[in-house]
Amino acid sequence: MRELLYTYRMANVKIEKLSSSVEEEEERGETSESKSFSLAHLSDPHLTSLADIKFPQLLNKRILGYLSWLRKRRFVHRREIIDSLVEDLHITRPDHIAVTGDLTHLGLPMEYIEVGQWLNSLGSPEQVTVIPGNHEAYWGRNWFKKCSMWEPYLQSDTHLNLSRTAKFFPSLRIRGEIALIGLCSARPSPPLLATGSLGKEQLAGLETLLQQTGRQGLLRVVLIHHPPLSGIVKRRKCLTDSQLFIDILERCGAELVLHGHAHVATVNSMQTATGTIPVIGVPSASELNPRSGHCAKYNIYQLKRTATGWEMMMKVRGYSASRKCFVPEQEVMLEIPLVDDSGAE
Repeated sequence: MRELLYTYRMANVKIEKLSSSVEEEEERGETSESKSFSLAHLSDPHLTSLADIKFPQLLNKRILGYLSWLRKRRFVHRREIIDSLVEDLHITRPDHIAVTGDLTHLGLPMEYIEVGQWLNSLGSPEQVTVIPGNHEAYWGRNWFKKCSMWEPYLQSDTHLNLSRTAKFFPSLRIRGEIALIGLCSARPSPPLLATGSLGKEQLAGLETLLQQTGRQGLLRVVLIHHPPLSGIVKRRKCLTDSQLFIDILERCGAELVLHGHAHVATVNSMQTATGTIPVIGVPSASELNPRSGHCAKYNIYQLKRTATGWEMMMKVRGYSASRKCFVPEQEVMLEIPLVDDSGAE
């Protein structure tokens, strides 16, 4: 199978490929590791089964998604890979896990229940942060009511007493020196479209959280399902208010943006007045597709404060079909300059 490594389009962020050997162990120096924070990022697992679906549930846009599942998706999104993923995360033991959407196929109630059970096997709500993807909002205005089944994994830290806008979002979870800011770009869309949007209310909340956590000197990680930059996905799958999102990050800054949706591995950057923000997308965490060459991967970001900013080691772990498990594939070092409280570098 053709192996796809990450596509890099970065500027002013130092990138050093340290290793591409799949055999190399990930253990590093005890002193540096003990002071760092490890964040696993996975996306688009599409982990649910549609075996017990009833025909009346398909009398809308879902019929197209179901036909796609029958013809292709059930063969490339594999349960054995999902099981290997959970096992690998239990071995690597990151400090926190971020899941950036598309856990379901059609956003059916039975899928939400199945995902809820899976999340319990992945980790506690204290250890796992989830945001929805477009497949969670596949059909219907009231799709978000089903999402409340995952509330412990979606909501902000309760002790922060944040005013809730746009349902649970933007959410804020603080782990050590890391601020995890979750967004919901999921929206029901017409047939053959998979667009997303954030909306003015959620964007206003994002700006407030970025300012607050920036003044606190935290490393701000923004979680979003749809890629915020152009050229990653086709227009029919894009974030329709991406420019408004970019404008806010240009004003307020952030240290890292993580997304899914594209099912490909990418590392891009966003140039702002406050510095360069890495924008990283991961492939589907369950896909094995010989025709396209897509293979399941997830990232672990080892984050550490330095005298001049933040140091981030990105460790790529990919599924090995021959070994039937996830293995280390690549390590990349990125240095993120420190942004001062006034918003200037």
